Amino acid sequence: MIFSLQGNVQELTPTYAVINVQGVGYYVGISLMTSQMLTLNKETFLFIQQIIREDAHLLFGFNTRSEKEMFNLLISVNGVGAVSALILLSTLSLDEVASAILSKNSAVIQKAKGIGAKTAERIIVDLKDKVQKFSNPDENISAFTDNKIKDESLSALEVLGIPKRMSEKLADRIIKQNPSISVEELVKQILKTI
Repeated sequence: MIFSLQGNVQELTPTYAVINVQGVGYYVGISLMTSQMLTLNKETFLFIQQIIREDAHLLFGFNTRSEKEMFNLLISVNGVGAVSALILLSTLSLDEVASAILSKNSAVIQKAKGIGAKTAERIIVDLKDKVQKFSNPDENISAFTDNKIKDESLSALEVLGIPKRMSEKLADRIIKQNPSISVEELVKQILKTI
C-alpha cells in the first residue's frame, strides 16, 4: 500500500497531478485545495490514499493528513465515491464540510456537484460523530475583521474577472497566515497565486 509520495510535480491540473518519483510518474487524483498548494516542476510531498478496484489501481493525493482523513470518512459513506469526495473537498474547506455536517446543513453539502439531497443526508447521519476534530470554533473569533477585508478583496477580484469561488479559498488561506493583511496586499497575493 502506498502511504505517501515525494517527488517532482511533472504535470499539474486542478483535478490531478503527475508526481515523478525517481523516474516513475504517478498519476494522482487531487482536490482543488491540494492543487493550489502544488507548483509545477517543484518538489512536493503528498499523503496518498490508494484504492484498488477490479479494473483500476487509483491514487489520490492530499497536501495534509487531515484532508486525507476527511476523504476517507467521506468515501466510507454509502453512495459517495472517490470522485464525489474530491469534488466536495474542492468545493468546501475541511472546516466548512465539518460545520455543515455538525449543523445538519445538507444544503451546504449539496453545493458540491453530483451530491444530491439523499447523499447529503446520508453524509450527515453517518459522519456527525466523526468530524468534530475538523471543525475549529476558534477561527470564528477573528472572522468579522477578516470578512470586511476578504469581501472587499473578492469584489475587487470579481471586477478583474476572477470568479469569487476561485479566489475565496485562497483569500481564507492567506488571511489565516497573515491576519493583519491589507486589502491591496491580499488582492496582489491572490493574483500571484492564480
